[in-house]
Amino acid sequence: MRFEPVIGLEVHVQLNTNTKIFCSCPNTFGEEPNTNVCPVCLGMPGVLPVLNEKVVEYTVKAGLALNCKIQERSVFARKNYFYPDLPKNYQISQFELPICLDGFVDIDTDNGVKRIGITRIHMEEDAGKLIHGENLGNPNFSYVDYNRTGTPLIEIVSEPDMRSSEEAKAYLEKLKLILEYTGVSDCSMEKGSLRCDANVSVRPLGQREFGTKVEIKNMNSFKNVQKAIDYEIRRQISEIESGNIIVQETRLWDPDKGITISMRSKEESHDYRYFPDPDLVSVVVTKDMIDSIKKTLPDMPDKVMAMLISDYNLPEYDASVLVSSKKLSDFFFETSKLTKNYKAISNWIQTEIMRVMNEKGCSIDEVGISPAHLSELITLVDENVISLKIAKLLFDDILKEKRSPKELVKEKGLVQIADENALEEVVKKVLSASPKEVERYKNGETKLIGFFVGQIMKETKGKANPKIVNELLTKLLS
Repeated sequence: MRFEPVIGLEVHVQLNTNTKIFCSCPNTFGEEPNTNVCPVCLGMPGVLPVLNEKVVEYTVKAGLALNCKIQERSVFARKNYFYPDLPKNYQISQFELPICLDGFVDIDTDNGVKRIGITRIHMEEDAGKLIHGENLGNPNFSYVDYNRTGTPLIEIVSEPDMRSSEEAKAYLEKLKLILEYTGVSDCSMEKGSLRCDANVSVRPLGQREFGTKVEIKNMNSFKNVQKAIDYEIRRQISEIESGNIIVQETRLWDPDKGITISMRSKEESHDYRYFPDPDLVSVVVTKDMIDSIKKTLPDMPDKVMAMLISDYNLPEYDASVLVSSKKLSDFFFETSKLTKNYKAISNWIQTEIMRVMNEKGCSIDEVGISPAHLSELITLVDENVISLKIAKLLFDDILKEKRSPKELVKEKGLVQIADENALEEVVKKVLSASPKEVERYKNGETKLIGFFVGQIMKETKGKANPKIVNELLTKLLS
């Protein structure tokens, strides 16, 4: 029997507001444990939550970017459960009346574009973080850091529209990219500001009814999401083929062992005893508010990619690389205001700039080159002041010294030799020193042209104009 997986994702995204959702504590990452806390986020008796308006604005912005309908009225609810990282013993979330409904994301698959539905987006507060003692040298204790308590979250719940781990990964990547473009979150899985749970079930191919779903938690990278889903699909198929029944449960992904492990039976909504939070009034979003927020939306990735191809004449591959990060595309557009050699901008970003990004593990704004300096470097090459080879050698000096490329070219004496008579003497000298290679070239080994160019560049310390050199070689070797 052949089986078909059915996959839905629940994605939690921390919003990058300055303060938490219901209090004025800083919303920052990496502080000393239990320092960004107050009586409100610690759930002390008698305190009252006050909604951060920016959280509503960011949620609406995310909803619009993900093609959702924004509800005029939404309600906060209490989700009741006990866990050490939840000081109030309930989480303020939304249940029956969420703020966003019925959205979608289009992903690219081997069979073309596929639309993944978004059931809802709702606002909620984050819980604290448990730090287990084995990570601190003492497995007998666990510790709680409440700094994260009260951090504003949105939960994005997809429809069960994905049929493979590849589709789930593509959806998650597209979702992350769209949210990064809106600016509502940094979406860093390393910092925990984007977390994903997967609901996975399998059913016989052709069957309409869903199988019993299992929720998988503890996936901290796109690669682990894909691995965990693939393992769970294999596990469920194996269980069914062995005559066993799939139990609805929550399982943890163990990346070291490459398996999912049973954690607890899956809770239903009634287990949480949801009811409207009596301390918070309904959230009302007017049409004017929605229209105002809509005006702040930047162009989304699909539109930016189409623009790069049609308006800037870039190949599809180049456009896909640039659009993969808003910071990359922003840098491209800033540089394009200063030079019209768009392909050169793209090439520099994909080669030297991304090389440094990979070496340092940093973003483009931390590389150390500005759009002004990159455009100046490109112009120096385009105007034949320096060769591309010299420009690449100069690149690291620009990063270190933070100085204008023109200044460095002048100071280091790197101006390209474009005097045809002077270059002809160098070419003749190289050819005279290489009689065997000249003979081989004339006998049909035309690839030796690269050898001659290399020798000439060595003789001129890379400053010879390549175009003139090639013309001279063609003339003198004919």
